Amino acid sequence: MLRSVTSLTRSGLRDWLVQRITAIVLAGYVIFLVGFFMLNQPMSFGLWTALFQNGFMRIFTFLALLSMVYHTWVGMWTVLTDYINCPRFRLLLVIVIVLSLFSYLAWAVAIVWGLR
Repeated sequence: MLRSVTSLTRSGLRDWLVQRITAIVLAGYVIFLVGFFMLNQPMSFGLWTALFQNGFMRIFTFLALLSMVYHTWVGMWTVLTDYINCPRFRLLLVIVIVLSLFSYLAWAVAIVWGLR
């Protein structure tokens, strides 16, 4: 049986399940933020800062960030393997995507956790 090295879970069914779970986490995060905005009008910088000083919100944000990275990777990997036939060009695109996702995640974690 041929296994793909670049797949997240090395199984199409598990990749599909990861996409669904991460979509639920992201939807929950967006619903929470929309509800927070609607319940706290007018929004102020102090209120926004206080929200992200809360440990629960930092963990929830980190979970949403990881979900976004996994969700993006599974989706992009699927698109690349389906539509890019040249292995070298696909590898180049995979490297660019992985480096981009890693740098976005590191940058976002540094912002959320206040690392300098």
